[in-house]
Order: sequence, then C-alpha cells, then structure tokens
Amino acid sequence: MQTKPTGDRGEGFQRLDYLRLMVESREGDRREGLLMRQSRGWFQVSAWGHEALGALAWSLRPGDYVFPYYRDRAIALARGITTRELAFAYFATADSSSGGRTMPSHFSSRSLNVFSVATPTGSQCLPATGAAWALKRAGGGGVVLCTIGDAATRQGEFYEAVSMALQENLPVVFLVEDNEFGISTRTAPMNPYTLQALDMAHCRRMDGRDPDAVYALGQEVFENARSGKGPAVLWLEVDRLCSHTCSDDQRIYRSAEELEIVAQRDPIDTFAGKLMAEGVVTEGAWADMKRAIAESVDRDYQAAEKAAPPNPAQICDHVLAPAATNVPAPLAPLDGSATMVSAINQTLRQALKQNVEVVLFGEDIEDPKGGVFGLTKGLSTEFPGRVVNSPLAEATIVGLGIGMAAARSRPVFELQFVDFIGPALNQLTAHASSLRWRTMGEWTCPLVVLAPYGAYLPAGGMWHSQSNDGLLAHIPGLCIAVPSTPADASALLWTAIHGEDPTLVLLPKHLFRARAALPLTPEHLPFGKAAVRREGNDVSIVTWGNCVELALEAAERAAPQGVSVEVVDLRTLVPCDWPAIEASLAKTGRLVVVHEDTRTTGFGQSIIAEMTSATERWELFLAPPQLVTRPDIPVPYHPILEEAALPSIEQVLDAVHTTMT
Repeated sequence: MQTKPTGDRGEGFQRLDYLRLMVESREGDRREGLLMRQSRGWFQVSAWGHEALGALAWSLRPGDYVFPYYRDRAIALARGITTRELAFAYFATADSSSGGRTMPSHFSSRSLNVFSVATPTGSQCLPATGAAWALKRAGGGGVVLCTIGDAATRQGEFYEAVSMALQENLPVVFLVEDNEFGISTRTAPMNPYTLQALDMAHCRRMDGRDPDAVYALGQEVFENARSGKGPAVLWLEVDRLCSHTCSDDQRIYRSAEELEIVAQRDPIDTFAGKLMAEGVVTEGAWADMKRAIAESVDRDYQAAEKAAPPNPAQICDHVLAPAATNVPAPLAPLDGSATMVSAINQTLRQALKQNVEVVLFGEDIEDPKGGVFGLTKGLSTEFPGRVVNSPLAEATIVGLGIGMAAARSRPVFELQFVDFIGPALNQLTAHASSLRWRTMGEWTCPLVVLAPYGAYLPAGGMWHSQSNDGLLAHIPGLCIAVPSTPADASALLWTAIHGEDPTLVLLPKHLFRARAALPLTPEHLPFGKAAVRREGNDVSIVTWGNCVELALEAAERAAPQGVSVEVVDLRTLVPCDWPAIEASLAKTGRLVVVHEDTRTTGFGQSIIAEMTSATERWELFLAPPQLVTRPDIPVPYHPILEEAALPSIEQVLDAVHTTMT
C-alpha cells in the first residue's frame, strides 16, 4: 500500500499520502493485535498514537540515517520499509530483516540506513551520534534522526550523546516521543525537560499529534543540521493509545476517563477531519481509503503467515564474519625501538596513512601526551582531526565507534584501561557484538577497541590491573586478541583494522617495554591461529598474554628435571584455535592452562571443558588437566599482595609436576 518506498521524498509533504501512511501504520498494529488475540504470534508492541511523528522522516534524504526505537512504525514506513516487511518481522520469518532473531518492531534496513533497533531503549543514542560524526567528516550534508521514548531520557547514555553532539556540533536530531509513560510509570515528574536538565537553547517542545506541524518542524531542524548549525532535541508530546505491549494492560493503571480523553486526540482522526474540512479528501473517499488499506494490510499479513520459518540449522550463522579471503596489504617493516608500544604506534601510523576512514578516539590520546602509555604519541600532530581526545566516558567511546562503523568509517578507539570497560558493556552487548547476527549480516560493526590489560606491573591495584578476558570472551560476536610479543601486537592489530568484526585488542601492560629483535617485519596473522612458543613432548601449557612469559620460564626450569614442556600461545581467544590445543594435547597427553583472570568462569575453564567433553579428546589425556589462575579476588594494590594473587612460575611448575605424577 505504501506509495514511495525509496527513502527519498524530495517532492515535499504530500498530506493525503501521509494520511494513508498513518492509517497503514495503525492498521498494521491493529492486525497484529488481532493476531495476538488469536494466538497467531508471540509478541507485539504498538505505535498507536505516535503516527504523526513519521512526518519528520519526510524531510530525510537517501544518505541520511535513522536510529529508531520500537514505537516508530510510522517513521519506518515513511522511510521506506514496507508493511509486508513488517509483517514478515511480526511472524519472524526466514525472510524478515532479522531472520526471526529479534522481536517485531525492531526495525532494520541497511539499504535505507535504518539502524537495527535494540530493545535496551536509549542505547541507540550514542551510535547515532557516532554516525553523525562520520557524516560530518565525510561532508555532503548528511543528517541523523535518533528517536527515543521520554522514559529512556533518564538513561545516562542519552546525556552523553547529547553532550557529544553539542561538543562537536554534529548533524543529529534527537526526537523525544513523550507519551508520559514508561510502561506504567508516569514520567512527567522525572523527565529531564520538566526538571530543566536540558539546555533549552537546543530543545524544542511542541504538540506532536499534528503531521503538518511536525513536518514543518522537521524541515527547519534538518535544514539547520545540514547547514552546520548543529544538533537539536525535539520534545514532542503524543498519546500512547495502547498498552505498552501485548503483555501489558493499561486499564490497570489508567482510568476509563483518561483513556477516553486521549482517544479524542487520536492523531489520525484529527488529521483526517482537518483534511476533510479543507476539502482535501471527502468523507466517502476517506472511508474508501481506510477500507482499501485494511484489505491491503490484511493481504500482507496473510502472505507473511504463509512464509517459510527460519531454519534452526542456520542459527549460528553470522556470529562473526566469514574467514577473510583477501589478505590486507602487508605492513612495512617496523623500525626504531621494537617494543610493543612502538609496534602499536607504528601500526596505527601506517593504518592512518593507508585509509582516510581510519579515526582514533580515546582519553588523552592527542599530543603531547599521546595516551597514558604513549601508544598514539605523535599521531595527532601528523594526522590532525583524525586522532581525537575523547571525554572521560567509556560508553561514549564504544558507542560512537559503533555508529561510525555503521556509517562505514574505520574507528580504532582506545580505552585507557580494560578495567574501565564497565560503562561500555551496554554498547558492547546491545549493539557491537550482536549487530551482524541479529541482521543476518546486513549490518556489520568493524570497530577496533585497544585496551591496556592485566597486572604484573606493581601499584596498579584493582582498577588498573584487571584482565576481564573471561567476561569479554563470554559475549558472542566479539573477537578478542591478547598478543604477547611486539610482532603479534602489530600483526593482530593490522588484521583487526582490516576485518569486519568488533574486536578488542587487549595489550598486556607488563610487556609494553619488552624489546623484540630487529628488524621486526610482522607477517599476516589471521585471528584463531595459535603459536607454539616452545616445542615439548611431556606436558602442554596453553596460555596467552602476560602468562606466556611465566610458561616459558617454567618450561625452562622443568627441562633439567627431565620434563619436556610445550608452550602454546593462543594469541586470540575469540576465535580460539581449538585444533592447535588438541594437536598439542595429542602430542603430550597432559594439559596445563594458565591465565591471570579469575578462576571461576575464566577462559581456562572453557578450554578444559572443551578438551574433556568430547570422547575423542578425553581419550588423549594421560592425567587430569590443571588450571593455574588468580583466585576469585580483585588484584590488590600492595606489591606483596599482588604477587600473592597472581599466577607464579612456581605454581605453573607445580601444575606441570602434578600432571606427571
């Protein structure tokens, strides 16, 4: 039924077309509600009462981006997503935008630049700001529309996004859809507009029920954004004419009188009455329009109900990108002091030279500091505007990176310490890690995050010495690299920068100043390829990062005792080189896993479980596997306590001897 599914509405606001779109949106919601009551579906969230807001999308151009939330059916239709596509999403069919992997109304279209909706509402704001930054850098006048419900404006990420947009004068418009409810909670006493927590100079509040007024406002604010006048926050009042979702009943917390009052403000009835009063449409034509749209929507849902369901055999597809068939251009030989810090610095320099889309962002990374460890020293001077200091806000760092990657930039961002990743976990889990999977590979997130990692560097304490690799490896869709040599740090970073997946490169601080032999010419190193650092026949030690050094020293001490130890450096945890571990185990029959993260749910437990849970691997063992880790405690501050908490050479040797007895 939709008239112009192109994302381009340069002909101006066609009011009768927009009335049709509003009815189409409402009929889709009505049809889904009926299907739910017939137990023909699993979930529904409605946009009843929000239909006028789609008029904002009439001012968008094909190259613009929309970061919506789940009550934006009208905006999705106005952008060009069809009712049939939404019907496929309702039935979670194989041909839906998520292939049945996300709920209905989680809109997504790569071709229309409609970013995939995530349920944690408010999480879209930082990626939207990142996309706006990418569009500003690219030139061309692109803008971003980011929508959010009024209840979610109390999320801290909303404030971070608005602050960043103001700081960088970004072309982004934040639409707050104020229906006065967060499920059953009335938001008026607690929203930031009422509390005057927003700068009113950048915030416009008005009735959002009239499409004419909404369209006029959109024309103004998007033109301002395109012309470099910066961001805006639109606070538009609407009514939620439905329960929160199919799992809710608003009659429990809203009186019949209130529901009658808001029903009288129905934006569709009001707009239709306005157009009939002006002679734009007759009463008969209006009735015919509603009937024709209802029939068309019904046909779409009937077709979707008959469509093929998703294939369970494909459930693991699109977690990570397929193995790369193209090898990136080789790194030039590294010169100077071949430490890990120098190797990272030179690799970043080559990446910045090779690709103008590469952007670095992080705390204190500009000169003269060049990062707290000097990883980016000299780069902001050499590449002004592309190596940029971030605010002290880890969610901002990761969230902006997600949006920039979505807008086809190549963000390589730095967290000052992996210990501080907590505020960014929402972005990593809600968006970065699942974006490819939940869109069947349509959207990708080639974001690289560098993070100094680990202990064995006294005086760090519990907030500068954690490793967290067990936590991070638990998130499906994130690649995790932990190099132990300057050459590997350079090569793995180079691979990550040219990859298509969100990647955390965890850099062991203890090894930052260790020198490699010159010349240092990193070779192409795909993820998932372990290195045998020392050959052996009796015991296999599997480890990574700082603990490679421990394992090699333990192997050296074990040799005079007649024990031949093989040391396997995983280099990447995700993907993990399971065949390399199995091959070493087949050779020695004994396994010791060493890591500095905590024991419980550490990655070492995953390795042992993987090796012992298959019959063919179980039969390789000559002795029970051993695990050497930090106890389930944070890393303490005093050097004596830190040493006591971390795996030691003696503990590794004891584990080796245990497997031999």
